Amino acid sequence: MPIRFIAALTLSLLSLSASAGTPASAATAAPREVVATGIVPDEASRSAILTRLRDLYGAAAVVDRLEVGGVVPPPNWTEYMGKLLAAPLKQVHGGQLQVNGTQVALKGTVANEAQRQQIVSAMATALNPTYTIDNALVVGANAQSQLDQALSGRVIEFEVGSATLTPAGIAIVEEMEAAIRRLERPSVQIIGHTDSSGERMSNVVLSLSRANAVRDYLIRKGLPETSLSALGAGPDRPIASNDTLEGRAKNRRIEFRLAN
Repeated sequence: MPIRFIAALTLSLLSLSASAGTPASAATAAPREVVATGIVPDEASRSAILTRLRDLYGAAAVVDRLEVGGVVPPPNWTEYMGKLLAAPLKQVHGGQLQVNGTQVALKGTVANEAQRQQIVSAMATALNPTYTIDNALVVGANAQSQLDQALSGRVIEFEVGSATLTPAGIAIVEEMEAAIRRLERPSVQIIGHTDSSGERMSNVVLSLSRANAVRDYLIRKGLPETSLSALGAGPDRPIASNDTLEGRAKNRRIEFRLAN
């Protein structure tokens, strides 16, 4: 999420920018990257802002493009900027925080209305009454809906009777990787399903092998191992009749579910 502070600092999360007298902006430079740009009043302010960002997002995610000097901030400006850079901001996606003197503007996407109100309420509590906040946060589709929309009912294909992904199957898994990356570091369970043909326990083993094959592929693509788990449901959760070829094809599938 881009965050922008102006009139003493401009910060952008996923891009961060700071400026004490002139507007500075921040934009996403790379996934999960926080770029700090703009002008801050002194080295102490720069250090405090960067330290806070690194604490929130991890040192590797923060890119420092801040400049120092030539601006006069409002009273206690650095202290208030530190209070704005708090954990609730990590719940905002694809947005921007801009601070122009004592005027704060926040936009982006959050999971629900309660979260939208809680984030701005926390910011207002952290600041003194001279600061005003323009809340332009919007509620987006929830994370599970985003995963479901990315998969769109498609079946991830494997070689017959094996856990080897076909090229078509790999293409869908790569689309799911991109969808998972757009979420806020979710914990995702990958569930393998089969039709009812053959012996149940063999199907359970096959479904787990296929779920693990998808998980392993996503890990090789760079998703955190700890955020992905695999489950084999075998033939126990059909979504269509096993009495027809079409129904059995629909039941042989991979499902992605949020685990928390």
